Amino acid sequence: MLFRASAKTVAVMALDGSLFLHLTDQFVHMHGYRPGTSEVRSWERSIPVLAAALNDAGLGDVEMMLEYALPLNSKRADVVLAGVHPSTGEPSYVVVELKQWSDVLPHEDDPTLCHVERYAHPVLNPIEQVRRYCDYLVNFNGAVAEHGHRVNGVAFLHNATESDVGALREIERDGRGLLFTGQRRGEFLDHLRSKLSDRHSGARAADELLSGATAPSKQLMSVAAEEVRERQQFVLLDEQQVAYRMVLNAVEKAKRADRKEIVVVTGGPGTGKSVIALQLLGELYRRGIPALHATGSQSFTKTMRKVAGSRKREVQELFKYFNSFMTTEKNSLDVLICDEAHRIRETSANRYTRAEHRTGKAQIDELIDVARVPVFLLDEHQVVRPGEMGTVADIKAAAAKRDIPCHVVPLESQFRCGGSDAYLRWVVRLLGLEPGGPVVWEPDDRMQLLVADSPQEMEAFLKARRAEGYGARMSAGYCWRWSPEPKPGHPLPLDVVIGDWARPWNLRGERSVSGAPPAALWATDPAGFGQVGCVYTAQGFEYDWSGVVIGPDLLWRGDRWVTDRTASQDPVFKKSTPDADVDRLIRNTYKVLLTRGMVGTIVYSTDPKTREKLRELAGGRRRQRASAV
Repeated sequence: MLFRASAKTVAVMALDGSLFLHLTDQFVHMHGYRPGTSEVRSWERSIPVLAAALNDAGLGDVEMMLEYALPLNSKRADVVLAGVHPSTGEPSYVVVELKQWSDVLPHEDDPTLCHVERYAHPVLNPIEQVRRYCDYLVNFNGAVAEHGHRVNGVAFLHNATESDVGALREIERDGRGLLFTGQRRGEFLDHLRSKLSDRHSGARAADELLSGATAPSKQLMSVAAEEVRERQQFVLLDEQQVAYRMVLNAVEKAKRADRKEIVVVTGGPGTGKSVIALQLLGELYRRGIPALHATGSQSFTKTMRKVAGSRKREVQELFKYFNSFMTTEKNSLDVLICDEAHRIRETSANRYTRAEHRTGKAQIDELIDVARVPVFLLDEHQVVRPGEMGTVADIKAAAAKRDIPCHVVPLESQFRCGGSDAYLRWVVRLLGLEPGGPVVWEPDDRMQLLVADSPQEMEAFLKARRAEGYGARMSAGYCWRWSPEPKPGHPLPLDVVIGDWARPWNLRGERSVSGAPPAALWATDPAGFGQVGCVYTAQGFEYDWSGVVIGPDLLWRGDRWVTDRTASQDPVFKKSTPDADVDRLIRNTYKVLLTRGMVGTIVYSTDPKTREKLRELAGGRRRQRASAV
């Protein structure tokens, strides 16, 4: 949240201009960069209109929480109003989505989407948008978790007339999603009076909402079974829901027109790509539409088979690999959902491929050919191996060769790292994956960052967090030799050696050894703690606390990072792999490892100079005593 005050105070501050200066300062403090011109303009044009409406309705003591951050993700509701219900005397909340739109067209195929001239892609109908914000708030804020009736939502299009946007109302059906225009301002004031009392301050209700315990994020794997077999478990927000609807609409359109369509969903770590994939698979499965989920990750696919298909073999069979379609007939599926599509390789053939199957066909072409609606979900910055080539440009080029429509939906909000945009920005700036150089971490209330002085301190800290009920894992750059798998009953080889501290890598194989889980389950089985994970077992997963060991392949020297390919033990780096590619892939590897934590990250470098630089960039924060956090 950027600011809260009574409607009276907000109106006064808006009038003298101090409100917008304050919002800008708070935004910079929380995110590390200045808000865009369009965002500032929306504050200046919309917030005063809402504040005036509240004061005209006699609700000047209602509390306005501006740019209210939804729990555990980076989305912000424009305004949450807090007050007392005029009839029940209970706390009452109204989530308000403010739009300056004046001309909006409903989507031709789907009333939950709409077209606004300034946007190249369809956007969510604001009624659906605010309804989902309300649902999400009830799901994740303990103050209202058992009192869902206290939360209502409105979209206020103050510049619009009924003729401009009236068609959007087709999806109005409950108090969590209503639309009001400037033309219906009187009805808007009446509605606000029906939810908020004009005789009580809203300050206490706002306090209660802000102090509500944040429910732990529903970990992707722990709800996969229900997601695929029964019902939706996650509330998709904004562009996530747009991506979901775009795919379902493409399926219907392809069926009617007997023509293929491609949908590409792009987004960074934790933007919800895999959640969208699971919801799509579950919905298509329930509709009886032939669809499969595929990835290039053995860990992810095997985990999905185990968790989602624990009781039904047919569910396990929904999860495949990218190289599973070499001999599959064209258009034999209605939908193929390619999750983590940045791991698509040049060809599906490997040394075990039979000679008659070595066609030389590109893997991306196989994936497009097999389904009427191929769906690709990807993050181009998570490429960590040479030969991975799943990019938007590659997919668009393959689609253009066949004259297939290709729709791209970018995801911006993220749910990993406690929803902290500031932390993700800190990581990409730290690693030189965005221009501008590293910056000092400014703590926010979403993500914790600590630097350990030794691997022993890091491990002790994580053990203490586990004792408090959190999940935790340790991972490292691929800088230590990986011994062959031990025989059952034999101890795991202690490959990751740092001074007098030594721990085993996670297992490679498909069976448990000496209590350690198989490779595919390292990130999700509690027994994975104690082994050090590598990027290939960590990628695609999340856990509460992440301990990351930066090895000698990434060093801070002078004023920049230096990558040392000779320090890497990763067998995927061949002599023929160019230095520039190795440099990029090592940095991407640490980006993946540093963005697995939901609550916090504790990092340790084997190099003293690098450790000192990390401590400086983390704001001088050494690892606190385990009991202090």
